[in-house]
Formats: sequence, structure tokens, C-alpha cells
Amino acid sequence: MSTPGLAQTIVDVRTGVHADKTRFVIELDQAQPYRAFVLTDPDRAVIDLPDVKWSGEPAHEVGGVGLVGNLRYGLFRPGISRVVIDLEGPATIANHFALDAGGGSGPRIVVDLRSATASEVASAKPVESGRWADYARTLSRSSSTTASLEAPEGVGEKRVVVIDPGHGGVDPGAIGVSGKYEKGIVLEAARTLQKTLEATGRYEVVLTRDRDVYLPLRERYQVAHEVDAGLFISLHADSHPSRSLRGASVYTLSDTASDKEAAALARKENKSDVIAGADLSGYTPEVSSILIDLAQQSVNENSWHFAEMLVDNLAREIKVLNNTHRFAGFAVLKSPNVPSVLVELGYLSNRQDEQVLSSEGFRQRISTALTKAIDRFFDRQERLSRS
Repeated sequence: MSTPGLAQTIVDVRTGVHADKTRFVIELDQAQPYRAFVLTDPDRAVIDLPDVKWSGEPAHEVGGVGLVGNLRYGLFRPGISRVVIDLEGPATIANHFALDAGGGSGPRIVVDLRSATASEVASAKPVESGRWADYARTLSRSSSTTASLEAPEGVGEKRVVVIDPGHGGVDPGAIGVSGKYEKGIVLEAARTLQKTLEATGRYEVVLTRDRDVYLPLRERYQVAHEVDAGLFISLHADSHPSRSLRGASVYTLSDTASDKEAAALARKENKSDVIAGADLSGYTPEVSSILIDLAQQSVNENSWHFAEMLVDNLAREIKVLNNTHRFAGFAVLKSPNVPSVLVELGYLSNRQDEQVLSSEGFRQRISTALTKAIDRFFDRQERLSRS
């Protein structure tokens, strides 16, 4: 969303360490409203602004400067850009203010962070500039009159498949050896798969996101419920300390991981909401609420059958890992009534995988394999329904 008169570009970010605080500065091309708050478990500071772009390519990680650790940024939801600062310890916002352009710098937002106790952080309230409330009201009115991107109406009689490009916005996912982001690679793969499936004439395809925007895990599988999907497929690309490891894999949900690597991957993927600076207080943690009730055993079985079909077709098109079908407790797969799989397309930590994952030819081979597996799955469902 673009609002006339508001800044459209972040020019620079910088930090400074003082005796009693760490100062974080965002320089803009125009004055802009903002909202800021702190979170715990882990310790983070969050700054929300209207939808903006970044000038150039500022470093994704800024570490070792006072209380400021890693830095992430991106579109949090339509109309809201978010900066998430990983903190070196619990902290509160000691002061905040805006500065006009001057001294060779553009307008700036200044947030001072100071070390704090856990109780001080728990009682800390969000802070905001004077114009933020007006912007939030404008955004709310606009959202209420705009149709949902993620769950469009008008799904017809065709089989409905929901494709979920992992990560997005402020959550980049894995970062490749040459700096490519998982969130962009899987979005392009999802778009190619959507075109391939729709070209068959058999399917209505819904993407959980069709742009670079963050979407909470629970909202991703909720999209499948809203459109009465027959399948939910979450696309990802992994990274690994061993840069020689490459190949695709397929995961289904289980309370017991197939191996240590599967368990570690699930823990990493389940942190998406934390990475994006979502306030999860008041919610049961996703990682501890991923188990599907035994009453949904048939959903687990259908997910397993589809995964087996998919592994068979993937192996004919691209390189896959040994023991390709794995299982672990992925929060994004916790739908109680929609068969769901998570596909890791390859390893961005491997230079060859990163290169092929970025190619249209590879995306088409992936789409071909997925489409054949989806055809087989629904053909099986139809046979069972007639028996």
C-alpha cells in the first residue's frame, strides 16, 4: 500500500553505543510514522513502518553493536513494513523520536534501547509517533474494503490445491551461498506450479502468498480450510553445514521425527513467526501444539500416500536425497482435515543446487513431477470414493 506524502525508501540504518543505551537509527527519504515495541523469548525489538523499499542492499545481518544483534526487514503484511532486531539481552525502549532532515542526512527515526529486567520488558508498552494512529486507521479502512489475496472467492467445482511458498517478507528463510533468498526462489517455483496445474483444466490453485509478504504459520494452513482444499503443499529450500549435500526431500507430519536432521529442520521452520517478530504471547506455542488427534488418522494416511507418489515422480525428474520421504513435527502441516506435505526443493548451501533452483527449467521439472503426483493422488481418491 502506498500513502501520498509518506516516505517510500529507507536510505540507511545505523547503530551507536552510548554509556547507558544503544541507539538505532533509520534514515528515510521523507518523514514517516512508526510504531515500536519489544518482545521476549527470544529478545527482539520491532519497528513497524508503512510499506517502504530499501535503497540498495543493506546487510541482512548487523551484529555485535551494543544490544543490537541480527537485523531482518521486509513486508510484514500489506501496508506494513517491519524491521526486526535480535537483541543481545532483554531490553526496553528508553526513548524514541523523529528528526527532520539536516546535517547531510534525511529524516530519521531514532530508537534508544537500554538493558532491562524481564519484569520491565513484560510491562513495556508499544510506542509510536503521532501520525501512526492516523495511518493505522487509514490502513484498516482500506483492508476492510479489499478482497483477500490469500483466500479468493469463486473457487469452482474443480479440485482445489493450495500451494504455500514458505517464508516471505521479513522472514527470508535460508540464504544461499551467493546470497539468494529462499523466500524468492520458492515463490517463483509456486507460480510455475500454479500455471502447470491450471493448464490441465482439472484444478483450481490458490497460493497462500503471491508476493514478498510475511504470513503466520497458522494462517497458511487456514487458507486451505477456507477454500476447502483437497491438498496443501508447502514449498521450501533448505541449508546445511555440509555444502556438498544436495537434493530434494518430502516431509509429512508426525510427532516422532524420522531422524535428527528432520527434527532440526522442523524446529527451524517452526521459528518463522518468531523470526518475523510476531507477538505469540497468549497463544499455545506452535511447536508444542502440532500433534493431530488420532481421529484424523485418515488425513495422515492420505498425506503419506501423496508423499510416496510425489517421491516416485520427483526421483524421475530431479536429484533427491536418500530416504526421500521423511517426517517431523512441522507446524505448517498441522491441518486436521487437509492432506499436507512439505517439499524441500534442494539446498541453497550447495552452489549447484542454488543455481538449478533459480532456473526456469528446474522449476518446470519440479512442476511436472508435482502435477503427475497430484493427478495420481486425486485419481486414487476418486477410485476409493466409488468402492
